[in-house]
Amino acid sequence: VQLQASGGGLVQAGGSLRLSCVASGRTFSDYNMGWFRQAPGKEREFVAAISRIGSRPFYVGSLKGRFTISRDNAKNTVYLQMNRLKPEDTAVYYCATNSDSLYIRNASLYDYWGQGTQVTVSS
Repeated sequence: VQLQASGGGLVQAGGSLRLSCVASGRTFSDYNMGWFRQAPGKEREFVAAISRIGSRPFYVGSLKGRFTISRDNAKNTVYLQMNRLKPEDTAVYYCATNSDSLYIRNASLYDYWGQGTQVTVSS
C-alpha cells in the first residue's frame, strides 16, 4: 500500500487544519487506518484510528473532542480534522495502515506508512 499524506501547514493557535491521506495499491477497506504524530526529539505517538468501514473511530483520550478521524472508502482517503489547535500539536503527522486490531496504539504494529505532513501551530 502506498500512502500520500497532505494538508499540513502553518496555523495560529486556535485554528484548524484538515489532513488527508490517499491510499493506493491495495484494497483500502481491508485496513483500519491510523494517524500518528512525531514532534522533534519525541517518539512517534498514536493520535487516532478508524475501522475498515468507518463506523468506529478511536482516539487518544487527550485529543478526543478536538480531532476527528473519518474515511471515504470510495476515495481511498482517510482524514484528520484538527480543531482548536495548540502549539503542542506541532509535529509531523503520519497516516498508516493496520490489518489487525483497531485498538493498537503501537506504531511498530502498523503495516504501511505515508511520508508525513508537517503541522506547525504558532502561539
